[in-house]
Amino acid sequence: MKKKAYSKSELNNMSKEDLIALVMANQEAISLFEERIAMMQSQQFGRKTERIECLDQMSIFNEAEELHRDEVEEPDVEEIVIRRKRPAGKREEQLEGVPSRIEHYEIPEEELIQIFGENGWKRLPDEISRVVEIIPSQHEVVERRIAVYAGKKTDKIVKAKHPKKLFPGSLCSPSMLAAVMNGKYTNGMPLYRIAQELERNDIKIEKRNLANWVIWGAERYLSLMTDRLHQELLKSPVVHADETPCWVSKDDRPANSKSFMFVYRTGELNKGKPIILYDYQKTRNGDHVQDFLERYRGYLMTDAFSGYHKVDRLEEHITVAHCWAHARRDFADAIKMMPKSGGSKQARKNTVAHTALVKIKAIYKLEESLADLSPEDRLKARKKDIAPDVDAFFTWVKEQKLESIASQKIREGLQYCINQEKYLRVFLEDGNVPIDNSAAERAIRPFTVGRNNWKLIDTIHGAQSSAIIYSLVETAKANNLKVYEYLKYLLSEIPQHMDDTDLSFLDDLLPWSEKLPEECRKKVNNRK
Repeated sequence: MKKKAYSKSELNNMSKEDLIALVMANQEAISLFEERIAMMQSQQFGRKTERIECLDQMSIFNEAEELHRDEVEEPDVEEIVIRRKRPAGKREEQLEGVPSRIEHYEIPEEELIQIFGENGWKRLPDEISRVVEIIPSQHEVVERRIAVYAGKKTDKIVKAKHPKKLFPGSLCSPSMLAAVMNGKYTNGMPLYRIAQELERNDIKIEKRNLANWVIWGAERYLSLMTDRLHQELLKSPVVHADETPCWVSKDDRPANSKSFMFVYRTGELNKGKPIILYDYQKTRNGDHVQDFLERYRGYLMTDAFSGYHKVDRLEEHITVAHCWAHARRDFADAIKMMPKSGGSKQARKNTVAHTALVKIKAIYKLEESLADLSPEDRLKARKKDIAPDVDAFFTWVKEQKLESIASQKIREGLQYCINQEKYLRVFLEDGNVPIDNSAAERAIRPFTVGRNNWKLIDTIHGAQSSAIIYSLVETAKANNLKVYEYLKYLLSEIPQHMDDTDLSFLDDLLPWSEKLPEECRKKVNNRK
């Protein structure tokens, strides 16, 4: 709201008390404006980390200055070589699971005689080096000739058993559609670029055809698997949830109307069978979360969005837990916005924001030491070691006088902790509940990255199909599967069962099924 501009005469006629109140209000407004400008600059140009490296961690840009010491003796050549030596087994680890072949390079005997003379040489151990070769994707047209037989004395006609086509009259095969889906949803390539790449390989297929294939394939076939995974997710003792905006151009609403992509993930601390499911909705209403988690009993790890609070109020079997990373965020932002020039590190260390970060960091450090424990042992350790620190943190928060703190970010951080204390304490009730919602934020990040490449989703069908495919892509990655191979296998197997009334065949197609073909599995575990 625009503030009133006072004239000189109006100011002269004000009482001392009114002038003081006006100056104080203007100071607060200026401080808030400067903080918002600093926040915008930090978001656009600053580092995204919430670590307080400016206070107790070394910046990579001044590492040389920080570590420089004239009195340190220079190492000799032998010491330098030893320190730079590649760790044993590193190369083998990099190439583990990759198919290999051996190529021999030898000098013909006639040439050896010319070099050394008759019987003038002996063979030493081979010099061995390795390179990785990339074979570009190959395309071929497969003409299926299906034998047809007719009885000589009957009207009976039979055909040889053959794979069912994904779409009648279409050129699309399981491998083709899997490649398109992998390109778009794993690698973030827009469909027009995939169409261009196909054309460079003499395959002329319009972007519209690719879009139709993606939507049809998701709705007709892959949705069966996401429905099955949904059933499994509801068995998890903990479910993470998060959401991010997206824009659909043709959804019968005014232009630029905001839609939302929700993500749900099984608990990060629950071992085995990770599941990540996306759910497109036209609004952010909490009813969508309630519908998705119908019949669920357990903990829901979220941020403080009111829609999740609605689930907590209306569903007695669901307990909402809140994310300590969100509790930390406002304090981290406040530190980022503090001027780097003119203020000492010690001055920043004396702020409420820094004190809050140090206290939360101590809680996180204790929690990290419990990562390998069972839920039961983790709960015992939390009650013994972490609960006292949590109690002390909230006691300290409530002792702060909000009205005396100039920074709006710090005030917001303190108020958040006060308002959400009940939910921030939930992780102390069950060893399965994580301390934060980072797993959901990581799970939704591939969608936000891909969104930058296409900006708009054209239709609601496209958004719903994207949710289905992203669900399978991210769940496959979480289960250490090769995304392309897994999608190709699903698109090959599910169409063969479309006439089945029993959907138990899907159990053999789940990402953790032992009946999956070996080519679907990565040989090397995902690196953190």
